[in-house]
Amino acid sequence: MSRAGLLVLCACVLVAQGMVAAVNLLIPLLAASSLHPDAGQLLWAVDAYVIVFAALLIPAGALGDRYGRKGALLAGLGLFATGAVLSATAGSSAVLIAGRGVCGAGAALIMPATMSVLLHLTPPERRSQALATWTLAAGLGGLAGNVGGGLAGQYLGWRALFWIVVPLAGLLAAAAARLVPVVPRRPEASVDPLGAALLTAALVAVVRGIIEGPAEGWGSVRVLGAFAVGALLLGAFTGYALRTARPLFDPRVFASPRLRAGTLGIGAAFFGLFSLFFVNAQYLQYVKGFGPARTGLAIVPLTIGMALVPRYGARLQDRFGPRLPVAAGMLLIAGGLLLVSTADAGTPYPLYGGYLFVLSVGTGLCAPALTVSVVASLPAHQAGLGSGLNTAAREIGAALGVAVVGTVLTSRLHAAVGTPAFTPQFTAAMSLALRTSAAALLLATALVATAYRPRPPA
Repeated sequence: MSRAGLLVLCACVLVAQGMVAAVNLLIPLLAASSLHPDAGQLLWAVDAYVIVFAALLIPAGALGDRYGRKGALLAGLGLFATGAVLSATAGSSAVLIAGRGVCGAGAALIMPATMSVLLHLTPPERRSQALATWTLAAGLGGLAGNVGGGLAGQYLGWRALFWIVVPLAGLLAAAAARLVPVVPRRPEASVDPLGAALLTAALVAVVRGIIEGPAEGWGSVRVLGAFAVGALLLGAFTGYALRTARPLFDPRVFASPRLRAGTLGIGAAFFGLFSLFFVNAQYLQYVKGFGPARTGLAIVPLTIGMALVPRYGARLQDRFGPRLPVAAGMLLIAGGLLLVSTADAGTPYPLYGGYLFVLSVGTGLCAPALTVSVVASLPAHQAGLGSGLNTAAREIGAALGVAVVGTVLTSRLHAAVGTPAFTPQFTAAMSLALRTSAAALLLATALVATAYRPRPPA
């Protein structure tokens, strides 16, 4: 593939992933807008994108395998632009939520298509380096979303963010149509409508339970009901997939230790990263007094490690196998969370930026090897499905990270913003929340490292 085609694919990934984070910085503007959303509508305006995105990733990857990855990419960009128009012109909270959901459906088509095209057009010996580039784009997307959301919120208004996305998606679609090669489709690849419906409904229920847990309470009827429905539907999907001749995917693929380890590792790494994202904006604005634009820019130190380290991590994976870069990277993410947990009102920003850099190095080190572990565990004709599974693990891990940190903050934070008691109470709650996330990440690191066996000497 040409360098220009690779850049187009990475730009598509960056935009789709960026919208996960961008709206978080617009919450105060949305709350004060003419839409007058209540607390539940505000939550859904943020989370509708994530829920639809995560739930449709695996079926969308299978659709790309069967009907064509380039077509899936172009269709996803079209849906993305349509959802942005709906959001930008919304006259009610319901329309805004619907627009966010349509954007999420578009992103679910974009992400697996970009990775599967990349895998198909890259020789096996260069695949880990190509995936390192894709991982870099996905990581930078979260940072671009923070910066873009902050700038739009401070200077342009919340609708401007969605209007900017419309021509951007159009330009990317035109560039992809010209520069991204057509990858042979696999007519025999299974889409399995019933299996796709069961799996999508199960993931919607589970992710909804995770997202609503902090606000509703983990023991509430709605949250426990969502988890129960998700578990029943996952059980129904598993039973159906084991019996049918051509399932969406065979659950027995999880018999592979590498696939299990890669999926858990990706979810755990993004659990840690989004634990940080959730508290970062609040800490910088409420405790340090930064404005939205400065808050978005203040997370830029996370770009350094993500930009420079993935290729080094890929080379370590090629030479020594995945255990070294995965274990070291996940330990650095946990260490970065512990460092950030020490921050308070008196912490100078350069020191705080150094803590973010530790996290970025860890993410860049482990993400390529974890991605290879997932996509290489499935046959080539299921590249879209494998990339969907990889990205679904990211999104579910991110949702869990936000849920865990949000729950601890909610339980420990009682003072109102602006009162003298708020700052010390917030920093104490943030410290406990991040240490809880770091402990969970250390446990996941031990499990993942144990699942990988050292590669024998060449």
